[in-house]
Amino acid sequence: MEPYRGPVSDHFDGERFFNSPNGMPQGVGSLAKWLANREPGAWQKWIDAAPGSPPPERVSDGNLRATFVGHSTVLIQMDGVNILCDPIWSKRASPVSWIGPRRHRAPGIRFEHLPPIDLVLQSHDHYDHLDVPTLRRIASQWRPGFAVPLGVAQRLTSKGIAHDEQIRELDWWQSAEAFDRLRITAVPARHFSGRGLRDRNETLWCGYVMEGPSGTVYFAGDTGYGLHFREIGERFPKVRLAFLPIGAFRPQWFMGPVHISPEDAVRAHEEVGAATSVAIHFGTFHLADDGQDEPVIELQRALDARKVAHRFWVLDAGEGRGIP
Repeated sequence: MEPYRGPVSDHFDGERFFNSPNGMPQGVGSLAKWLANREPGAWQKWIDAAPGSPPPERVSDGNLRATFVGHSTVLIQMDGVNILCDPIWSKRASPVSWIGPRRHRAPGIRFEHLPPIDLVLQSHDHYDHLDVPTLRRIASQWRPGFAVPLGVAQRLTSKGIAHDEQIRELDWWQSAEAFDRLRITAVPARHFSGRGLRDRNETLWCGYVMEGPSGTVYFAGDTGYGLHFREIGERFPKVRLAFLPIGAFRPQWFMGPVHISPEDAVRAHEEVGAATSVAIHFGTFHLADDGQDEPVIELQRALDARKVAHRFWVLDAGEGRGIP
C-alpha cells in the first residue's frame, strides 16, 4: 500500500499522523514492561448467548434506533438510512484465522438478519475495527457507501472491497453529504493506526458525527480522553445519541493515551452533552487487562458517583432500542 501524502496539519507531519495537541501510545519499552507484568482479569472462554431479534428494515419519521452488535460494531437506523459502524463478524481480530485475539461471544445479530446496509463508517484500520472478510461480505451483498479517515481508502480499494466512487475519505472536521438526508463529519479522536510492523500511523483515526432530520449522533470509535470531547459538544450542541467506548482500559498507565476508562466515558458523555449514550468496545475481545465484566461494573460505579441523572445505557449484544 502506498503511504498517504497530503498537506501538513496540526495532526499530520507530511508522512505520519499524530494526536493533537500531544499524546501518543506508549513506546516499545512501555509495551515490554506491560507484557512482562500483566495481571489480566477473568474472562469466560465462551459466552453462549442467543442472537438478538432481526432489526427493522428501515426507521424514519423522526425515529432513531440503535442496535449493539458487539465490540464497537453498531447499527444506526435514522431517516430511512441504515449505517453500520466498524463491522466485524470474524472469529478473530487478526490478519489470519488461526492466531490473534478471538471472540468470546458471537455477534449479537446474525449477518443474514441485517437490514440493507447503505453506509459503513470506519473509524480506523486496526483489525478489531476494520475486518476485511466482513467488509467483503457487506460490499458483495449491498454495495454501500463508505466513510473513512485519511489514508484508509486504499485499505478498501486494494482488497477489492470498494471503488473510489463509493468512498469518502475525510480529515478531522471535514464533512460529506449522504443520500441527500445526512451530513457525516469526521471528528478528532486520540488513538493510533497500523496493520503491520512498518505502517504505524500512516493512516488517520477518527470518530463521526451524523446529522439528519431525526437529530445528531456521535460515534467515538477508539479514543483516549482529551479536549476533543468538549469541542465536539461545542460544535454539535444537541447530540441525541453518543456511542462511547468503555473497555480495554487497564492498566491505565499504559492504555490511557488511546482508550478511555469507564470513568472517562462518563466525563465524555457530559462534555459532549449527549442526551443518551450507549457503551461500546467491551465484552467481545480480550484486548487489555480489564476483566470481562469490569468495564460495565466500573461504568455503573462512575455513574453512581456523579449523583445526577444520566441516560448511559449498556445494551446486551444484539439488543436494539429506540432512542428518546
